[in-house]
Amino acid sequence: MRIELRPVQPDDLPVIYEYQLDPEANRMAVANPRDRAAFDEHWQDALNDPAVTARVIIVDGELAGNIGCFKLRGLDSVGYWIKKEWWGRGVATRALSLFLDEVQARPLYARASSSNIASVRVLEKCGFQLQGYEWAEATERFPASEEAKFRLL
Repeated sequence: MRIELRPVQPDDLPVIYEYQLDPEANRMAVANPRDRAAFDEHWQDALNDPAVTARVIIVDGELAGNIGCFKLRGLDSVGYWIKKEWWGRGVATRALSLFLDEVQARPLYARASSSNIASVRVLEKCGFQLQGYEWAEATERFPASEEAKFRLL
């Protein structure tokens, strides 16, 4: 498999929108899909913010996910979303590894639902250290859940 990252382009957004609607992916990530208006607003803000690094993950020529660095609660944080068809094949781990070579901000933080064992494992494989757990109250985007908090020095 050839995995590469490139900046998100406007033509990528319809594909990203569709795979963030997947019910199984949302259950795993403990997330609520964004409706079209919220999705468009989120990505317009992200793509216009010079502090955000947003990349798509390309696997053998196919857009397989997205990954980004952004401020969350004032901390440089990473997040990613992988299209379900690419789960369990090392795509998230390889993409995060490539992304960490590009984004030099340290410390870097990440959060994952404690029930999302696959994402927790990806973060650990890429050198993130578990800092503890925290109950996250529900928001429009995320149901209330226990989150595992990670840091990479």
